[in-house]
Amino acid sequence: MGKSEVKLLVACGSGIATSTVAQEAIKKIVTEAGINAKILKCTVNELERKQNDVDIVLVTTNYKKLLNKPCISVFGLISGIKQEAIAANIIAECKKVLES
Repeated sequence: MGKSEVKLLVACGSGIATSTVAQEAIKKIVTEAGINAKILKCTVNELERKQNDVDIVLVTTNYKKLLNKPCISVFGLISGIKQEAIAANIIAECKKVLES
């Protein structure tokens, strides 16, 4: 039996502006897909410490360090580029977590 909720961590440079925009877009994507998700925010500097509390990491900036969680770039949700592909990737990763 899988999990009932996916924990997502949205990170941007400041933890305020772009992560808030991305968070709203992500909330809409998972809600429309029928996925129960808890969405947290942080700065990229907090990622390594906070990644252990979540299932999937979503970043709005280029993040080069290795994480031990799936990491998806979601800058396109803000820029409008490749939004459908990003949404599909988020949904697919969430489903993997829920099935595990």
